[in-house]
Amino acid sequence: MKNTIKVLIAAVVLSPTVLAYAASSQMVTRAEAVSLQRIGVVSSGGFTSLDDLDASLAMKAADAGASHYRVIGASGNNKPRGTAVLYR
Repeated sequence: MKNTIKVLIAAVVLSPTVLAYAASSQMVTRAEAVSLQRIGVVSSGGFTSLDDLDASLAMKAADAGASHYRVIGASGNNKPRGTAVLYR
């Protein structure tokens, strides 16, 4: 029972953190990126789904101070990896 409560508390505490990262940088298309300033590139990998990969790239973009990012490549069957360009 104590472990269940700890997990529940951790989920509640971490949820706003994840949402803050997701809201701080937005994915854009190539056409939308034309009007933005490119500030760098990030890579990530070793996840079990493309959603997890996208979330990781979004977090790395937010950590780097990017307001937007564009995924330029993703590959891997069982452990997806990808690269994103960062924009401000």
